Amino acid sequence: MRAPKTGSAPFDRPILPDVLRPGLRLVFCGTAAGKRSAHEGAYYAHPGNMFWRALFQAGLTPRRLAPQEFPLLPDFGIGLTDLAKRHVGNDDELPRDAFDVPALLAKIERHAPGMLAFTSKHAARAVLGADVRYGLQDRAFGSTKVFVLPSPSGQARGHWDLAHWIALATT
Repeated sequence: MRAPKTGSAPFDRPILPDVLRPGLRLVFCGTAAGKRSAHEGAYYAHPGNMFWRALFQAGLTPRRLAPQEFPLLPDFGIGLTDLAKRHVGNDDELPRDAFDVPALLAKIERHAPGMLAFTSKHAARAVLGADVRYGLQDRAFGSTKVFVLPSPSGQARGHWDLAHWIALATT
């Protein structure tokens, strides 16, 4: 795969495919594919990212999956998407209009997972507004509950806490 450019020019197609289908118990939503993930064509692919480790440690998957195994997640009732499907980079590198909130809400309405879990407060704020906290939110989208997690990114290590991921698994 070609090395993606970071910045404001959007790609003509999604960087990473959505992993969605009706009947999922949980869908994770990040902000955008990072450079490593875009390059490898796999969600949460940077070795410093805690996503795959957290899924296993929280009991959401029976083993630790490799990033390239992301298409297997629906077998465990889990889906994946991002707010910025056509941009690559860290949150501070994304243009203001990168997030497509209406598209995310349409996907959630169409697939109606049991839970939508944002993998950062930044992603959650883009959809829910400024007043978010970690954990289960008071707001829902139809029958889909909403949960906010600390980012698994290595760059957000100061906010990392596996306890929130464990709480998600038991909610």
